[in-house]
Amino acid sequence: MKQFVVVIMLGAFAGLIFFVWLRYRAWADRQRASDERFAGFIDQVRPAAVPATAPVAAPAPPDPTIAQQKLLLEAASKAGEAGEAVLSIQLYARLLARYPQSTFGTQARAAVEAQKKKLVKP
Repeated sequence: MKQFVVVIMLGAFAGLIFFVWLRYRAWADRQRASDERFAGFIDQVRPAAVPATAPVAAPAPPDPTIAQQKLLLEAASKAGEAGEAVLSIQLYARLLARYPQSTFGTQARAAVEAQKKKLVKP
């Protein structure tokens, strides 16, 4: 009789394990289907791929002499503010002589004209 109870208990335990395994498999199938539906929804909502365009050229590297030009321009302007018109004109002339195509050229030329007017005044 004890053997019969043990066999019944093992059968019940095996049945419970089988039931849990079936439920887990059904749950995993529903999860997989849900993930596939979500991926399909995202594909519909996502905008169409933008066509590849020609690569944009990299910007030109900055001119390493810009810092030197800026220093000369600042020194000349400070000399002009300090009342040293001759020194200011010399510094502007050095800037224009070394860097004739400088981005600060027009500013330097205008400042030279202003300093020359200061020299003419007694």
